This record gives sequence, C-alpha cells and structure tokens, in this order.
Amino acid sequence: MDSYDGTATLEWWANPSTYLGRFRVTLTVSAVSGGWKGVAMSDTPLSEPHREGLDLLMQLDPVFTLRFADDSTVLVNVIAEGADERLILNPFESGQLAGSRTGVEL
Repeated sequence: MDSYDGTATLEWWANPSTYLGRFRVTLTVSAVSGGWKGVAMSDTPLSEPHREGLDLLMQLDPVFTLRFADDSTVLVNVIAEGADERLILNPFESGQLAGSRTGVEL
C-alpha cells in the first residue's frame, strides 16, 4: 500500500487505563523512504480550550496512540505544523525516549 486516506483518532494516554485527550482526525498516510509519514487534521474545528489541550499534551509528550476504525493502533510522534492546524505523524520507534509512555502500546 502506497497511501491511506481516512479517519482515525489520536489518543494521549497517561497510563494504560487513563486517557487525557482524544482527537478525531482526517488522515493521509504516504509511503516514504524507510517508512511512512502521515498528515492529520481535526475532523471538526477545535475550540480554543481543545486546541490548547492538544498543544499541552504534545509539549508534555508528543507520543500519541493512533486508533483506526477497526480498533487497530499504532504509536506515533505528533508535531504541529503551521497555523493551519495540520499535524505531522511519524511512527514512534521503541528505542526513542518518550515521556511517561516508553513505547507501551495500548
């Protein structure tokens, strides 16, 4: 598969039983040299408090769980890009440092 277009949910988990943020996104994933890269945008415009919450979670730890409609998940690094609210997603590598969730997939 060279690309994927669809919807998914970005989730930020504090621990295996508590999530602190859930954001529905429209997602485009493309194959790139050595892996893949995703671009996500919120399904609906985020209110100011929700946008601030997303920004805070990305500052605390940019590793989110990306959950698809079939309930499959993958850990991703999330980076905000520009003022248009696009998010860049890259696969989280288990050898990387992550804040409170060191590569544990939920």
